[in-house]
Amino acid sequence: MWDELRPIGRHADSGGYRRFAWTGADADCRDWFRAQAEARGLAYEVDRNGNQWAWLGDPLAGDAVVTGSHLDSVPDGGAFDGPLGVVSSFAALDELRARGAALTRPLAITNFGDEEGARFGLACVGSRLSAGQLTKEKAYELRDADGTTLPQAMERAGYDPDAIGADPERLARIGAFVELHVEQGRALAVSDSGSAAGSGSPVGIASAIWPHGRWRFDFHGEANHAGTTRLVDRRDPMLTYAETVLAARREAALAGAVATFGKIAVEPNGVNAIPSLVRGWLDSRAADQATLDTVVTAVEKAAREQAERDGIDLAVVRESFTPVVEFEHALRDELNRILGGAVPVLGTGAGHDAGILSAAVPTAMLFVRNPTGVSHSPREFAAEDDCVAGVLALADVLEGLTCR
Repeated sequence: MWDELRPIGRHADSGGYRRFAWTGADADCRDWFRAQAEARGLAYEVDRNGNQWAWLGDPLAGDAVVTGSHLDSVPDGGAFDGPLGVVSSFAALDELRARGAALTRPLAITNFGDEEGARFGLACVGSRLSAGQLTKEKAYELRDADGTTLPQAMERAGYDPDAIGADPERLARIGAFVELHVEQGRALAVSDSGSAAGSGSPVGIASAIWPHGRWRFDFHGEANHAGTTRLVDRRDPMLTYAETVLAARREAALAGAVATFGKIAVEPNGVNAIPSLVRGWLDSRAADQATLDTVVTAVEKAAREQAERDGIDLAVVRESFTPVVEFEHALRDELNRILGGAVPVLGTGAGHDAGILSAAVPTAMLFVRNPTGVSHSPREFAAEDDCVAGVLALADVLEGLTCR
């Protein structure tokens, strides 16, 4: 399965992946998913929001156990974030069949669309729509960098954008959702010297997802000639933006949180032109809501104070937000029991479809060790033995949940 997925959407220069929602690379990944489902004799379907499903057992029976993840990527992302969960799900099903497991509940594997939000700027679009956390009206307002709207992109890819929206009937048929994911950190890692940098376990269980969100900062200045405008006469929004980036790092460090400006748009974007607009996106995450609020408030305060000094107009818009997600304790404890009771339990600052669905469905997550902790990068990695351990752990969990 890895051999078939490896070339899809891979950029020749960076070695990273550019599998953006409703593009050709995304379509190829979706074709791959369908082929895997059909090769195993699973009932394949696409829901109203473009999420893919592969069913073993009756989809309408209810109390189903669902596993899976996503296949899209961030710009120049790694091979494991998302796809490891989908590949492992199919491999775990193969393992269950090899064991001769007798399932008493329906089992499904899913690929949620547009989890990373790389094209339209909002993460987990497919699961947000299904869970009713993103309305059709708001979804229709989403645009990519070229001005293409989400419904236009879906229609060009052969899907019906008029159908999108909350899908409570489908979610009501799910008794549990378990998502396997490569760890995006080093809590499970062991250093090269052999000393423990983490737990040393190849697999962990998620306890919670930190609250997190994205805020857009629009710095409006005055376009002018870079060569003829004196420094004292300039209203340069790039300077205000730069000071805000430094403030974000400073405030996050003080609070024990994280804050990142990782995306920027500049107008008119000329080498010899002072910008009229600098638009930057802040991603911030913290272990609790109060800390996150403290960081974002402080960053905005610093930005506004600097904007006033620089003669810059500033607008701040919260584009997305996800509160803290505590995975259901009963399901989390059941996973730990199935896996022998000695599996590390850890929190994460990364968002996932499992976090979105947790408001409507009992959800849990398994993490597979990442020796470097690097993610959203071509250097993202998980060893084959650890990936196999993840598959076997997922198979144990699915057997424990579906064969009781």
